[in-house]
Amino acid sequence: MAVIDGTNAVLGRLAAAVAERLQKGEEITIVNAEKVIITGNPKMIKTRWLEKYTTGNPHHGPWWPKRPDLMLHRSIRGMVPYKKKSGRDAMGKLKVFIGTNNVDTSKAEKMTREIRTNFITLGELATVVGGWKSE
Repeated sequence: MAVIDGTNAVLGRLAAAVAERLQKGEEITIVNAEKVIITGNPKMIKTRWLEKYTTGNPHHGPWWPKRPDLMLHRSIRGMVPYKKKSGRDAMGKLKVFIGTNNVDTSKAEKMTREIRTNFITLGELATVVGGWKSE
């Protein structure tokens, strides 16, 4: 089982790497989901994500996650063929946590990159779109 620390990891790069490893059969636990970042202009990112939440019908969907761990889970799910049995099995081997949740992070992999641009964390984005409050 691999433990990945999401601190300062770029959302798309992290999701793609994790999806590839899940499809190979590896069990993965991601901690600190609220510290995963999305690069770009924070104002534009907030606007784009808020548009997702206002489309559709509140009774019939689409429904989008409003917590950082579920946002990350949904991003990874989009890169796995989750409608097939192999994809469902792969997603069953993924665990995503806010904070460390008593997981041993001494050997956690870091998927960080040097950030030279503007960014927003999933925790900050979740407070804007869903009213999530960090502990």
